[in-house]
Amino acid sequence: MPSWQARAVSRYLRVTRKRRYRTPEDGERSLAHALPEAPPVRSLAGRVSAERMAGATVHRVAPAGGAPDGGGPLIYWHGGAFVNGVARQHWQLIDHLTRATRRDVLVPQYGLAPTHDLGDALPLLAAVLEAVPDDLPVHVLGDSAGGTLALLQTQRHPGRVAGLTLIAPWLDLSMSNPAVDALEPHDPWLTRAGLRPAARAWAGGRDLRHLDVSPLFGDLERLPPTLVLVGNRDICLPDCELLAARAPAAVTLRVGVGLPHVYPLLPIPEARPARAEIVQHTEDTLSW
Repeated sequence: MPSWQARAVSRYLRVTRKRRYRTPEDGERSLAHALPEAPPVRSLAGRVSAERMAGATVHRVAPAGGAPDGGGPLIYWHGGAFVNGVARQHWQLIDHLTRATRRDVLVPQYGLAPTHDLGDALPLLAAVLEAVPDDLPVHVLGDSAGGTLALLQTQRHPGRVAGLTLIAPWLDLSMSNPAVDALEPHDPWLTRAGLRPAARAWAGGRDLRHLDVSPLFGDLERLPPTLVLVGNRDICLPDCELLAARAPAAVTLRVGVGLPHVYPLLPIPEARPARAEIVQHTEDTLSW
């Protein structure tokens, strides 16, 4: 059974967030009135620098207490339905990752819909990896829409990514999996109707099942060790299950019972063991 905190957060999400995605009209309004990028949390003061790559800003977050340990960095692609900027919860998780792993984290500030689309992001996927010396392994992470980009980056650069962590990834922007039908009424946050405007804007005229738009349909034969965390009150779950079924040798799937979308980022007790597993998976893949 989920904690009382998780149940309370789910109720809060249903009241405050689901209205942004309840109907196609709500989705269009969310597309037109995106949530801006949040500033880094106070605990990151003095540890965030910025550089330009492929026309975008990429934040580099250094570990607390001095220089990194010299190992490979992490790359974190933030979620937000390809519309919203990096949120405070993303910065908090990034801070935790730098402290727990003592590694740099690169955070691309990719262009958002409707001003930008997938075509603008593709050069950035390559540029961020090219900024890391070839002799250093890389672990790529992403949540929700950022999970889409994390998987796509890994697929487009096979052998370059040592490990992958996906938190409730949006794997199929067509949202055509029939298993979503039974789950959708129980998701306190997301609906397909409200997400479709963002999906179309991000695809930029491409078919929603194109392998670059929806990496679930891309190459899954060469994935590195991959950890997927998703709640069972999340419409992303059925496609996460498909990913695990199609790449069983690479994918470890963790399903949070009674938990909503991107639960490792939420202020609930269940986030703590999830974050610990993410850190352990990161260290395991980068130490090979």
